[in-house]
Amino acid sequence: MFPNKITPQSLIETYGSPLYVYDERTFREKCRAMKAFCPYPHYQVNYAIKANSNLTLLKIAREEGLRTDVSSAGEAIAALTAGFPPEDIFFIVNNAAPDELRFAIEKGLPVSVDSLSQLETYGQLCADTREEERLQRPTSPSRECNRSSSRGFKGIGDICVRFNTGIGAGHHRKVVTGGDDTKFGVLPGDIPKVKELLNKYNLRLAGINHHIGSQYAQEMYLIGAKALIEIARSFDDLDFLDFGGGFYIPYHKMDGEKPFDLKPVGEELARMMHDFSIEYGKPLTCMVEPGRYIAAECGVLLGTVTSVKQIGAAHYAGSDLGFSTFARPTLYDAYHDIKVYPEAAGKAQVTHLVGNQCETGDYIAKNRPLPPLAEGDIIAVQDAGAYGYSMASQYNMRPRPAEALICENGTVKLIRRRDTCEGMLANMQGL
Repeated sequence: MFPNKITPQSLIETYGSPLYVYDERTFREKCRAMKAFCPYPHYQVNYAIKANSNLTLLKIAREEGLRTDVSSAGEAIAALTAGFPPEDIFFIVNNAAPDELRFAIEKGLPVSVDSLSQLETYGQLCADTREEERLQRPTSPSRECNRSSSRGFKGIGDICVRFNTGIGAGHHRKVVTGGDDTKFGVLPGDIPKVKELLNKYNLRLAGINHHIGSQYAQEMYLIGAKALIEIARSFDDLDFLDFGGGFYIPYHKMDGEKPFDLKPVGEELARMMHDFSIEYGKPLTCMVEPGRYIAAECGVLLGTVTSVKQIGAAHYAGSDLGFSTFARPTLYDAYHDIKVYPEAAGKAQVTHLVGNQCETGDYIAKNRPLPPLAEGDIIAVQDAGAYGYSMASQYNMRPRPAEALICENGTVKLIRRRDTCEGMLANMQGL
């Protein structure tokens, strides 16, 4: 990842520690791999920007021909700022406040809701919007004609519903988003109620979607796809099916773990969509929502060892990588390969690599065989491009790190400044 004279040490010297570093070439390659994933003629890739919402990376995703899906008004504003047109920003919300849904309607964003109550709220907001337009601009063209039909959304009143197909999978119980133990989606048994609400508010169901989780055996993706297609048979005017993301990436590369071959999954998904489109009577669009798959492997998190000590038989290496900087190990027991710079000679010792937060659960790696570490060593957390910075916080009033991009031409540029203590205090002062 570090070309020519660019080294972790030089990056830390220039931009400080800790530091997120992304590789433009890898990010573009993953965008292109996803675009080639499914050989079906009506296929779209929506980059899930919750994985990494840096504006520079969003602009690259747009350049590579991806659309995007967002889960909040803030993410939608980031996508708009990065140049995505409203019709290419799929607003897939969970328990959104009415103001967020109203924002999406006003901006002309395609929307997906995942409960009957949210469908009712959206329907009422659409009814209110139609009435406002009728009263305020009775002779003006309605916004109903303003949306592109590239996604199947043609105007106010078009909606997508997220279903829980009963299929769930993932590397940790907290990332399983389908099945019995999850907050997401409308159950298939509620399809009659969905139709009642569509009729009540004069809504058109443009598409349906689901998401079963993240980091699972890829055959589960096809099992979930079949379940979503079965639900699609209950509706007669759909334009698209969105099968979600969650594609597996290998986090244990230093142990020889290889990536899954996604080609047969994409080919089978294309076959399923082709056959169902014939059955349905029109070509339906197939969508996927990869976030982790595109962003994870382009990113490395650099940090610095700040102390070493032994407690009983346990070796501890303290670092400036607290869970406010990188939450995945603490939140999900997630595993990430660790590299050390400069490379140290000597027998590896089992080490707890921990952070600087005042919490027992603040760690990066437990019981990990690592080279003997010393203060000042640089550690590089691998495959940290997804759900790294996007989950960072200012806990313990620690500034979030900077982000840098290694460009395809071999240069490096800063793409997000480090937080400052003054900036963190600014919203609390002068009130």
